Amino acid sequence: MTKKLEKEFNYYLDNQSDLLKKYEGKFLVIKGTEVIGTYDTELKALEETVKEHELGTFLIQHCMPGADSFTQTYHSRVAFG
Repeated sequence: MTKKLEKEFNYYLDNQSDLLKKYEGKFLVIKGTEVIGTYDTELKALEETVKEHELGTFLIQHCMPGADSFTQTYHSRVAFG
């Protein structure tokens, strides 16, 4: 994530429980400290938002409980020995 979207991501984290009550399962478009759109798919969120906002100026975040919607775990099959 670029440093310039840190504000948007922190807004999501700070308000996740309230956002879940209204938007659980939706893809939120966050610009600054405001939700400027909600969509059923990530692709639709991107397609619609770029019509009026420049790429890199907004965050698309899947609104789901816990950290699974914004973390990824990678497993390696490397063996040492």
